[in-house]
Amino acid sequence: MNIIDDLKAQYKIGGVVQKLIFWNIGVFVFFTLLGVFLGVTNTVFDYYNVLALSSNLDLFVTRFWTLFTYMFLHAGFLHLLFNMMVLHFAGRLFETYFTQKQLFGVYILGGLFSGLVFLFSFFLIGKEVRLVGASGAIMAVLIAVATYSPFMQIRLMLIGTVKLWHVAFVIVFLDLIQMPLDNSGGHLAHLAGALFGFVYIRLLQNGIDLTKGISKIQEFGENISKPKTKTPFKKVHVNKQKATTFTTNEKNVNQKKIDDILDKISQSGYDCLSKEEKEFLFKVGK
Repeated sequence: MNIIDDLKAQYKIGGVVQKLIFWNIGVFVFFTLLGVFLGVTNTVFDYYNVLALSSNLDLFVTRFWTLFTYMFLHAGFLHLLFNMMVLHFAGRLFETYFTQKQLFGVYILGGLFSGLVFLFSFFLIGKEVRLVGASGAIMAVLIAVATYSPFMQIRLMLIGTVKLWHVAFVIVFLDLIQMPLDNSGGHLAHLAGALFGFVYIRLLQNGIDLTKGISKIQEFGENISKPKTKTPFKKVHVNKQKATTFTTNEKNVNQKKIDDILDKISQSGYDCLSKEEKEFLFKVGK
């Protein structure tokens, strides 16, 4: 199995967090390689100008899609790396209490809300800047789970055990004190995402789930992407009982092997699988 098949298998069996990380990394790698292959710089090939969110309303009206695309762009490798680490951390905590569809919904809606707050805030003060990064969407996920379970115990390297609300408070406080200094647009988007995460949980506790609409869109996309079931050939009634028994036994053996591999992944991760196990899982996935 080559590296492409390996990545496909990891993407297919991974959850929403892993898929979001793949999307963010994929967009970054695509535009980085595109710039290298074309031998151009942003002054010539300014994809930021097409995909980043600008606070210029006249420009935004003609590039409305930037309200979505900006949250999958990053200003550099370190920006991407830090965001993906926080996304992995916050996403795993979120999945402890909520569904993956809710996680996807909070990520998207948090990113949209952060973009809108940034857009209108900088328009009102008359300053034209551009925004990129998944930080607002990730902050929505982190603060949502911190609002729901603030006293969850978190063990941090070099620090020890702390409560989740301590982590959330420090991150929000750092954004507040840094906003007047530099990257004010980015810090404002972070705080807007945090506000959305807080409001989302408060509404959810009152029976209102803002992610229902996003979940339906996600389900529709999954149904569209599924291959249509082909009409089976007419069965030949020859030795039917033996054929059925063999098929059932084969399915049972395959299912047991799949269960064993999935248990192994949950305990030690995907990388611990042997080459034969990865190939088997990839073939079954197809």
